[in-house]
Amino acid sequence: MPKHVLRNVMATSTALVSALALGLTGGAAHASASLDYVALGDSYSAGSGVLPVDPTNLLCLRSTANYPHVIAARTGVHLKDVTCGAAQTKDFTTAQYPGVGPQVNALDAGTDLVTLTIGGNDNGTFINAITACGTAGVLSGGKGSPCKDRHGTSFTDQIDARTYPALRAALQSVRAKAPHARVAVLGYPWITPAEADPSCYVKLPVAAGDVPYLRGIQAHLNAVVERASEETGATFVDFSRISEGHDACKPGGTRWIEPLLFGGSLVPVHPNALGERRMAEHTMSVLGLS
Repeated sequence: MPKHVLRNVMATSTALVSALALGLTGGAAHASASLDYVALGDSYSAGSGVLPVDPTNLLCLRSTANYPHVIAARTGVHLKDVTCGAAQTKDFTTAQYPGVGPQVNALDAGTDLVTLTIGGNDNGTFINAITACGTAGVLSGGKGSPCKDRHGTSFTDQIDARTYPALRAALQSVRAKAPHARVAVLGYPWITPAEADPSCYVKLPVAAGDVPYLRGIQAHLNAVVERASEETGATFVDFSRISEGHDACKPGGTRWIEPLLFGGSLVPVHPNALGERRMAEHTMSVLGLS
Protein backbone atom coordinates (compact mmCIF):
# COMPACT_ATOMS: atom_id res chain seq x y z
CA MET A 1 0.00 0.00 0.00
CA PRO A 2 1.44 3.41 -0.94
CA LYS A 3 2.55 5.46 2.06
CA HIS A 4 0.16 8.32 1.36
CA VAL A 5 -2.80 5.91 1.23
CA LEU A 6 -1.66 4.27 4.46
CA ARG A 7 -1.45 7.67 6.13
CA ASN A 8 -4.99 8.52 4.99
CA VAL A 9 -6.35 5.22 6.31
CA MET A 10 -4.63 5.73 9.66
CA ALA A 11 -5.92 9.30 9.92
CA THR A 12 -9.45 8.21 9.12
CA SER A 13 -9.30 5.41 11.71
CA THR A 14 -8.00 7.79 14.35
CA ALA A 15 -10.79 10.26 13.65
CA LEU A 16 -13.42 7.55 13.95
CA VAL A 17 -12.02 6.33 17.26
CA SER A 18 -11.95 9.90 18.56
CA ALA A 19 -15.54 10.50 17.53
CA LEU A 20 -16.73 7.38 19.32
CA ALA A 21 -14.77 7.96 22.50
CA LEU A 22 -16.54 9.62 25.42
CA GLY A 23 -13.37 11.35 26.49
CA LEU A 24 -13.71 13.96 23.76
CA THR A 25 -11.54 17.02 23.60
CA GLY A 26 -12.68 20.43 22.43
CA GLY A 27 -11.11 19.79 19.04
CA ALA A 28 -13.22 16.67 18.60
CA ALA A 29 -16.48 18.33 19.59
CA HIS A 30 -17.72 18.62 16.01
CA ALA A 31 -17.24 14.88 15.54
CA SER A 32 -19.47 14.00 18.49
CA ALA A 33 -22.88 14.54 16.90
CA SER A 34 -23.39 10.77 16.80
CA LEU A 35 -23.05 10.49 20.58
CA ASP A 36 -26.36 10.00 22.38
CA TYR A 37 -26.53 12.11 25.53
CA VAL A 38 -29.40 11.83 28.01
CA ALA A 39 -29.87 14.37 30.81
CA LEU A 40 -31.70 13.23 33.93
CA GLY A 41 -32.31 14.84 37.29
CA ASP A 42 -34.07 17.48 39.33
CA SER A 43 -34.50 21.26 39.11
CA TYR A 44 -30.75 21.91 39.35
CA SER A 45 -30.41 19.85 36.17
CA ALA A 46 -33.54 21.31 34.62
CA GLY A 47 -32.45 24.88 35.29
CA SER A 48 -35.84 25.69 36.79
CA GLY A 49 -36.27 29.45 36.91
CA VAL A 50 -33.81 30.15 34.10
CA LEU A 51 -35.27 31.59 30.91
CA PRO A 52 -36.22 30.58 28.31
CA VAL A 53 -38.54 27.83 29.49
CA ASP A 54 -38.85 24.66 27.42
CA PRO A 55 -42.45 24.83 26.12
CA THR A 56 -42.65 21.09 25.43
CA ASN A 57 -43.23 20.25 29.10
CA LEU A 58 -44.26 23.11 31.35
CA LEU A 59 -44.87 20.80 34.32
CA CYS A 60 -41.14 20.20 34.65
CA LEU A 61 -40.20 23.89 34.47
CA ARG A 62 -37.23 22.95 32.31
CA SER A 63 -35.00 25.60 30.77
CA THR A 64 -33.46 25.44 27.32
CA ALA A 65 -30.45 27.19 28.87
CA ASN A 66 -29.82 24.52 31.52
CA TYR A 67 -26.45 22.84 31.83
CA PRO A 68 -27.40 19.86 29.60
CA HIS A 69 -28.28 22.25 26.77
CA VAL A 70 -25.04 24.17 27.29
CA ILE A 71 -23.05 20.93 27.11
CA ALA A 72 -24.89 19.84 23.97
CA ALA A 73 -24.45 23.20 22.25
CA ARG A 74 -20.72 23.28 22.94
CA THR A 75 -19.91 19.66 22.10
CA GLY A 76 -22.40 18.79 19.37
CA VAL A 77 -23.75 15.68 21.13
CA HIS A 78 -27.33 14.63 20.47
CA LEU A 79 -29.30 15.56 23.60
CA LYS A 80 -32.44 14.02 25.05
CA ASP A 81 -33.39 16.13 28.07
CA VAL A 82 -35.85 14.60 30.54
CA THR A 83 -34.80 16.63 33.58
CA CYS A 84 -37.70 17.77 35.71
CA GLY A 85 -38.12 20.22 38.54
CA ALA A 86 -38.95 18.64 41.92
CA ALA A 87 -37.74 15.22 40.80
CA GLN A 88 -36.72 12.72 43.47
CA THR A 89 -34.75 9.52 43.08
CA LYS A 90 -38.02 7.56 42.88
CA ASP A 91 -38.92 9.47 39.72
CA PHE A 92 -36.15 7.67 37.87
CA THR A 93 -38.24 4.52 37.91
CA THR A 94 -41.82 5.75 38.48
CA ALA A 95 -43.89 8.44 36.77
CA GLN A 96 -43.45 11.85 38.36
CA TYR A 97 -46.59 13.36 36.81
CA PRO A 98 -49.26 12.13 34.38
CA GLY A 99 -47.53 12.20 31.04
CA VAL A 100 -44.08 12.46 32.63
CA GLY A 101 -42.79 8.92 32.68
CA PRO A 102 -39.89 7.40 34.60
CA GLN A 103 -36.72 9.21 33.65
CA VAL A 104 -34.72 6.05 32.96
CA ASN A 105 -37.14 5.26 30.12
CA ALA A 106 -35.13 7.78 28.09
CA LEU A 107 -32.10 5.48 28.30
CA ASP A 108 -31.20 2.43 26.26
CA ALA A 109 -28.21 0.31 25.39
CA GLY A 110 -27.11 2.88 22.82
CA THR A 111 -26.88 5.78 25.28
CA ASP A 112 -23.30 7.06 25.42
CA LEU A 113 -23.42 9.78 28.05
CA VAL A 114 -25.68 10.52 31.03
CA THR A 115 -25.58 13.50 33.38
CA LEU A 116 -27.73 14.14 36.43
CA THR A 117 -28.20 15.89 39.73
CA ILE A 118 -30.52 14.19 42.18
CA GLY A 119 -31.07 13.67 45.91
CA GLY A 120 -31.79 17.17 47.19
CA ASN A 121 -35.56 16.67 47.03
CA ASP A 122 -35.59 13.30 48.76
CA ASN A 123 -37.04 13.68 52.28
CA GLY A 124 -37.61 17.34 51.33
CA THR A 125 -34.01 17.92 52.44
CA PHE A 126 -33.38 21.25 50.73
CA ILE A 127 -36.82 22.82 51.04
CA ASN A 128 -37.37 21.63 54.62
CA ALA A 129 -33.96 22.77 55.81
CA ILE A 130 -34.19 26.17 54.11
CA THR A 131 -37.76 26.71 55.34
CA ALA A 132 -37.01 25.59 58.89
CA CYS A 133 -33.83 27.63 59.20
CA GLY A 134 -35.33 30.65 57.46
CA THR A 135 -38.32 30.68 59.79
CA ALA A 136 -36.11 30.21 62.85
CA GLY A 137 -33.81 32.95 61.59
CA VAL A 138 -36.64 35.46 61.28
CA LEU A 139 -38.03 34.62 64.71
CA SER A 140 -34.60 34.93 66.33
CA GLY A 141 -33.70 38.15 64.55
CA GLY A 142 -30.70 36.41 63.01
CA LYS A 143 -29.12 35.55 66.36
CA GLY A 144 -27.77 32.25 67.60
CA SER A 145 -28.39 28.87 65.96
CA PRO A 146 -32.08 28.14 66.60
CA CYS A 147 -32.44 25.79 63.65
CA LYS A 148 -29.47 23.66 64.67
CA ASP A 149 -30.62 23.71 68.28
CA ARG A 150 -34.04 22.36 67.31
CA HIS A 151 -33.24 19.94 64.49
CA GLY A 152 -29.73 18.76 65.35
CA THR A 153 -28.70 15.83 63.17
CA SER A 154 -32.20 15.02 61.92
CA PHE A 155 -31.54 16.18 58.36
CA THR A 156 -28.25 14.32 57.99
CA ASP A 157 -29.71 11.27 59.70
CA GLN A 158 -32.44 11.11 57.03
CA ILE A 159 -29.86 11.56 54.29
CA ASP A 160 -27.93 8.56 55.61
CA ALA A 161 -30.94 6.38 56.32
CA ARG A 162 -33.09 7.14 53.28
CA THR A 163 -31.41 9.26 50.63
CA TYR A 164 -28.22 7.20 50.35
CA PRO A 165 -29.89 3.84 49.59
CA ALA A 166 -32.34 5.58 47.25
CA LEU A 167 -29.43 7.19 45.38
CA ARG A 168 -27.69 3.86 44.99
CA ALA A 169 -30.86 2.25 43.67
CA ALA A 170 -31.50 5.11 41.25
CA LEU A 171 -27.96 4.98 39.87
CA GLN A 172 -28.16 1.22 39.55
CA SER A 173 -31.33 1.65 37.50
CA VAL A 174 -29.45 4.05 35.21
CA ARG A 175 -26.65 1.51 34.75
CA ALA A 176 -29.12 -1.29 34.03
CA LYS A 177 -30.81 0.72 31.25
CA ALA A 178 -27.60 2.19 29.80
CA PRO A 179 -24.85 -0.35 30.53
CA HIS A 180 -22.31 1.22 28.17
CA ALA A 181 -22.85 4.88 29.06
CA ARG A 182 -20.49 7.15 30.91
CA VAL A 183 -22.55 8.48 33.84
CA ALA A 184 -21.67 11.81 35.46
CA VAL A 185 -23.37 12.71 38.73
CA LEU A 186 -23.08 16.39 39.60
CA GLY A 187 -22.87 17.58 43.18
CA TYR A 188 -24.77 20.67 44.29
CA PRO A 189 -22.92 24.04 44.19
CA TRP A 190 -22.77 25.89 47.50
CA ILE A 191 -25.98 27.64 48.53
CA THR A 192 -24.56 29.39 51.60
CA PRO A 193 -21.12 30.75 52.44
CA ALA A 194 -18.99 28.96 55.03
CA GLU A 195 -19.72 31.64 57.63
CA ALA A 196 -22.54 34.14 58.11
CA ASP A 197 -22.46 37.34 56.09
CA PRO A 198 -24.46 40.01 57.98
CA SER A 199 -25.23 41.82 54.74
CA CYS A 200 -26.92 38.69 53.38
CA TYR A 201 -29.56 38.34 56.10
CA VAL A 202 -32.15 40.33 54.15
CA LYS A 203 -31.73 37.97 51.17
CA LEU A 204 -31.21 34.75 53.12
CA PRO A 205 -32.76 35.25 56.58
CA VAL A 206 -30.86 32.52 58.37
CA ALA A 207 -29.44 33.02 61.88
CA ALA A 208 -25.69 33.50 62.02
CA GLY A 209 -25.06 30.18 63.74
CA ASP A 210 -27.28 28.32 61.30
CA VAL A 211 -25.43 29.39 58.15
CA PRO A 212 -22.62 26.87 58.74
CA TYR A 213 -25.26 24.38 59.92
CA LEU A 214 -27.07 24.59 56.58
CA ARG A 215 -23.81 24.33 54.72
CA GLY A 216 -22.95 21.23 56.73
CA ILE A 217 -26.21 19.60 55.65
CA GLN A 218 -25.43 20.33 52.02
CA ALA A 219 -21.86 19.06 52.41
CA HIS A 220 -23.20 15.85 53.92
CA LEU A 221 -25.62 15.37 51.04
CA ASN A 222 -22.87 15.93 48.48
CA ALA A 223 -20.65 13.41 50.27
CA VAL A 224 -23.43 10.82 50.12
CA VAL A 225 -23.99 11.56 46.42
CA GLU A 226 -20.27 11.09 45.82
CA ARG A 227 -20.24 7.81 47.74
CA ALA A 228 -23.22 6.42 45.82
CA SER A 229 -21.65 7.52 42.53
CA GLU A 230 -18.36 5.78 43.23
CA GLU A 231 -20.09 2.60 44.36
CA THR A 232 -22.12 2.37 41.14
CA GLY A 233 -19.31 3.18 38.71
CA ALA A 234 -20.35 6.76 37.96
CA THR A 235 -18.15 9.85 37.81
CA PHE A 236 -18.83 12.38 40.56
CA VAL A 237 -18.47 16.03 39.53
CA ASP A 238 -17.44 17.91 42.66
CA PHE A 239 -18.39 21.60 42.97
CA SER A 240 -17.16 22.14 46.52
CA ARG A 241 -14.03 24.02 45.46
CA ILE A 242 -15.04 25.65 42.20
CA SER A 243 -18.35 27.05 43.51
CA GLU A 244 -16.71 28.60 46.57
CA GLY A 245 -17.43 32.34 46.56
CA HIS A 246 -20.43 31.97 44.24
CA ASP A 247 -23.12 31.24 46.83
CA ALA A 248 -26.50 32.94 47.15
CA CYS A 249 -25.07 35.72 49.34
CA LYS A 250 -22.85 37.06 46.57
CA PRO A 251 -23.93 39.91 44.25
CA GLY A 252 -25.52 39.37 40.87
CA GLY A 253 -22.96 38.48 38.24
CA THR A 254 -20.91 36.58 40.82
CA ARG A 255 -23.42 34.27 42.47
CA TRP A 256 -24.41 31.03 40.80
CA ILE A 257 -27.33 30.42 43.16
CA GLU A 258 -30.17 32.88 43.65
CA PRO A 259 -31.09 33.88 47.23
CA LEU A 260 -34.37 33.17 48.96
CA LEU A 261 -35.50 36.82 48.75
CA PHE A 262 -34.81 39.70 46.35
CA GLY A 263 -33.14 37.50 43.77
CA GLY A 264 -33.39 37.60 40.03
CA SER A 265 -35.13 34.27 39.42
CA LEU A 266 -38.68 32.99 39.62
CA VAL A 267 -37.35 29.97 41.53
CA PRO A 268 -35.24 31.00 44.56
CA VAL A 269 -32.32 29.00 45.97
CA HIS A 270 -31.59 27.54 42.54
CA PRO A 271 -28.88 28.10 39.94
CA ASN A 272 -29.21 31.13 37.70
CA ALA A 273 -28.09 31.20 34.07
CA LEU A 274 -24.48 31.84 35.08
CA GLY A 275 -24.61 28.93 37.51
CA GLU A 276 -25.96 26.58 34.84
CA ARG A 277 -23.18 27.62 32.45
CA ARG A 278 -20.52 27.10 35.09
CA MET A 279 -21.97 23.72 36.00
CA ALA A 280 -21.78 22.76 32.33
CA GLU A 281 -18.23 24.01 31.93
CA HIS A 282 -16.91 22.21 34.99
CA THR A 283 -18.65 19.00 33.98
CA MET A 284 -17.14 19.20 30.51
CA SER A 285 -13.73 19.76 32.05
CA VAL A 286 -14.05 16.76 34.38
CA LEU A 287 -15.27 14.53 31.54
CA GLY A 288 -12.67 15.76 29.07
CA LEU A 289 -15.32 17.24 26.79
CA SER A 290 -13.62 20.63 26.56
